[in-house]
This record gives sequence, C-alpha cells and structure tokens, in this order.
Amino acid sequence: MITLSQLNSLSEQKLFMLLEQCCVSKTWVNSIIESRPFSSENELIKKAASIWYNDCTIEDFEEAFTGHPKIGNVDSLKEKFSHTAEWAENEQSKMAEANVETIEALAEANKFYEDRFGYIFIVSASGKSADEMLAIINSRLKNQRDDEIYVAMNEQHKITVIRLVKLIEGLSANADLSSHLTTHALDTSIGSPAKHMLITLKGLRKNQWKPMSVGITNTDGRISDVLPPGRFLSPGVYSMTFDTANYYKNNNQKGFYPEASIQFEVTDGSHYHIPLLINPFGYSTYRGS
Repeated sequence: MITLSQLNSLSEQKLFMLLEQCCVSKTWVNSIIESRPFSSENELIKKAASIWYNDCTIEDFEEAFTGHPKIGNVDSLKEKFSHTAEWAENEQSKMAEANVETIEALAEANKFYEDRFGYIFIVSASGKSADEMLAIINSRLKNQRDDEIYVAMNEQHKITVIRLVKLIEGLSANADLSSHLTTHALDTSIGSPAKHMLITLKGLRKNQWKPMSVGITNTDGRISDVLPPGRFLSPGVYSMTFDTANYYKNNNQKGFYPEASIQFEVTDGSHYHIPLLINPFGYSTYRGS
C-alpha cells in the first residue's frame, strides 16, 4: 500500500508495476502516470474514470481483460500476472462456497462466453456468490458482441477502483466512491427485499436501447454499484429493466409482468436512486434518494 504522495513521486517504472495490479491496460496505466500529480484522492478517482471512458479504445478494454482469471480459475492468472493473482483470489472468495453443479455450469458458461465474444467473462466478483455470477453471465450471453463490450468495460473499471482502494492508503476514506446510480427492489407481497433479481441498465445508442450494466440485487434487494465510482451518466434518458419473471420463478410464484422497465431522465451529476416496489400483479416506482 502507498500514499497519494508516494503515487505522485514514485518513478514511472515502479508506479507502472503497482498500477498494473489494478488494470493491465498500458494506455490506462501510462495515462495515469502522465496525469500526475494528483491534488486529492477524489481527483485520482475522477481522472481514472475519465481516462478509461474517454481515452481508451476497445483494444485497450480487451487488453485489460487479460489481467483477470476466468471465474474460479485463479491459477491461470498466476502464470501471467503473478502480482495480481492474490487480489483476484480474494475477490472471488465466495466461489469456495459453491457446489459442484454451479461450478460446472459456470465453467461451461465461461466457455460459451469466450467463444461468443472473444474474451473472458469480466464481472466485479466481490461479494457475489457463484449462483449470482452464473445468473449474470447467462443474462449477458444474450447480448450482441458490439454491446457486451460496453458492459464488460464497466465491470472492468469497478474492479480497477476496488484495487486502487487496496493500493492507495486512505483512498476509501478520502474519495467519493459512490455510484452515480443505485437501485433497490422491494417485494410488497411478502414485505421483504427482492433479492437475487437481475437488473439491466440501458442507454440509447444509435437510437436503440443498448445494455450498459447488468447487476443482481443483494440480500437487501440493493445494487449499490450499478456504475463504477467516477463514472457519470451523460444527460439523457435511460432505462432500468428488472427481470421479474425469473425472480418469481425462483421464488415459486407466478407473476403477471415478466419484466418491469422504468425510464428516467438524467440531467446532472447528482445521485439518482431508482427503486422498484413489486408484487405478482403490479409494480410502482418513485424518485429515491
């Protein structure tokens, strides 16, 4: 772990090796180095996102993906980037709780994913169970190749920020690491959070709705990292689609609406919270806080 002051003063060679633990895209790493000095942790977080989303190309995204193991296979990373393997292993720690059937299903889905898109499945695995990651990969396998790259690059930057927090002392305390967009689903028919529900954020690209981020609600019915820290939506109209069909199926219920899609307008950089109240025969929403 290093301080922000040390990040500003380390040699380029030493800092390159440290930043490569967070993201192996040479464009991203070199641009961070060239952007020094940073006056605050917040400035670093904002610049890290700006470089990733504005300066990096699809080739840079795909290069960054090579710095991760396939889900459940950290040994593959030890051979290539040994200095990132320990962090990857910790991020996938909940894989140890998975049963054999889930692990085998994930392995098969990983193979389909790589064959379909040309790179490994990238997901911010911290805090996610194997079953949740299996649900996410099966959902993302439905995406078109030109669209999935944008979902994967969002996940990549979530991982980058998680690793920057591990690298830089005081980053989590001194920087705003909140997501521009959050969501919360409540099942009013049972008076409980709607947990393990898939949610897709979509934006308009070439006048068509395209996926930007795919997440799954936690045991409290929340997704707190729809977007990575420092990533702000441009003003415009967006949509969040809640997969109610599979949620009801997994809870042995029958619902009338197979999905709930909520459109909303972003006008500025303030926090946007999009909650959903559902029951098998209806749903409602409001501007949350």
